[in-house]
Amino acid sequence: MRSLILVYCLLAAMAAPAQTTGPPPATASITNLPPGVKKVFEYLTMAEASTAAGFRPQSQGERNRDFARSLINPVWYLKGGFSAAIDQKNDKPTEWEQGASGYGKRFGNIMGQYTIQRTVTFGVSSLLHEDNRYFGSGKKGFWRRTGYALSSGILARHDNGTRYPSVSLIAGQASSAFLSRAWLPLSQNTAGDAAVSFGITMGYNFLSCGIKEFLPDIVRPIVKRRH
Repeated sequence: MRSLILVYCLLAAMAAPAQTTGPPPATASITNLPPGVKKVFEYLTMAEASTAAGFRPQSQGERNRDFARSLINPVWYLKGGFSAAIDQKNDKPTEWEQGASGYGKRFGNIMGQYTIQRTVTFGVSSLLHEDNRYFGSGKKGFWRRTGYALSSGILARHDNGTRYPSVSLIAGQASSAFLSRAWLPLSQNTAGDAAVSFGITMGYNFLSCGIKEFLPDIVRPIVKRRH
């Protein structure tokens, strides 16, 4: 979490000066980027539409495709591997040994929680027609964009484009936090532990939305220079 906060602060510091003058930028747009770069952003669940103004509701087929893709998302496997390494370093849970066996358990725990979260979110969002993809704000100014990004950590769009609190997101994160207690050892299998885990994952979601808002602004000049 601390590393994610640092990344966000660096991205915001780099992007903020560009918002002081000139016309409003195409914020958080992943259009007009090379296919490989766009693919990475898609793995980060960022919509291809340039801003929220370009929103259109997804069909169920598109939802099914995105769900299937999320289960083989290399970004999340890398994140799971990194998180498992941190847990290994901190000897968390203490009942799981060190070495390859302990790392495998920690990695499996994280990916198991991720699978529950994605499955529940997919099912509930399909039922309620909620869209949890990230759409750029289209706004100008660091604080306005940051406010929009943070609100996107808890809001989802419905088919009419209006944003409401995301029942599917909350249900997915809560299910992941509480159901995973079934396989976690005694030191981490209480309701209190689950509540802490839920809070951490929701906090991560808020910060990741902040990064998604500014990341295209950082990547686009780099890509242009390379071409």
